[in-house]
Amino acid sequence: MIDATADQASADQARRAFSHDGNDVGVVLCHGFTGAPGSLRVWADHLVDEGYSVRLPLLPGHGTRWQDANRTTFDDWLGAVTAAVQDLASSCRAVVVAGLSMGGTLALRLAELHPDTIAGLVLVNPSVTTLRKEANLLPVLRYVVPMFPPIAGDIAKPGVVEPGYNRLPVKAMHSLWSAWPIVRRDLFKVTVPVLLLHSRVDHVVEPVNSQMVLDGISSTDVTEIWLENSYHVATMDNDADEIFTSSVEFIEKVTAGLP
Repeated sequence: MIDATADQASADQARRAFSHDGNDVGVVLCHGFTGAPGSLRVWADHLVDEGYSVRLPLLPGHGTRWQDANRTTFDDWLGAVTAAVQDLASSCRAVVVAGLSMGGTLALRLAELHPDTIAGLVLVNPSVTTLRKEANLLPVLRYVVPMFPPIAGDIAKPGVVEPGYNRLPVKAMHSLWSAWPIVRRDLFKVTVPVLLLHSRVDHVVEPVNSQMVLDGISSTDVTEIWLENSYHVATMDNDADEIFTSSVEFIEKVTAGLP
């Protein structure tokens, strides 16, 4: 009974948003599609230990039931992370946005829409497209099929479980699929410094995604790091420490000279 209670408490924490007020540099962390804040919580704690102010929102339709995600859209998710950026911008001299998978998509969109508010981007296996042919059927399938098998849990490290849904909500997936062309179209508007970390082996987001980002953005300060020992959810995988350490170095660099 004690173990079950502890497991439930851990699961509840993984689904909760996280907020911490530290110094005058803020970091917004964006979790992925069908995921939850728990996939980035250790990263958030690392940033807190470094003194930063941190916001890790729970995206609408996530952290509850997969059916709830089908009642939300990309604009809802973008609204949640936009509010987090605005919150930190009101009290911090600089704000950096970081994201995993679809969280990276959201981070890119924020930089496209609010270039003067964001000091830099940290992207981990960001998604801007998919090579899966069945995705082209989403405009029709969203009316007849409520869910697909899950995408959560692509982790190389044994015994690590990503908090997320055990189904892929099709209507919500269609919304993300519809947003990708818009994000790709406006990649040239991204001019802020970028740190892009992507896994050599990723069973969810194909490598072409990171290449599209690198080819499309206009940023002149770009750092690319290959993650050799992790799958898609690299923030919970073997290379997590490298992500945490390199992100702190990046944040220090891009915010050091800002007033």
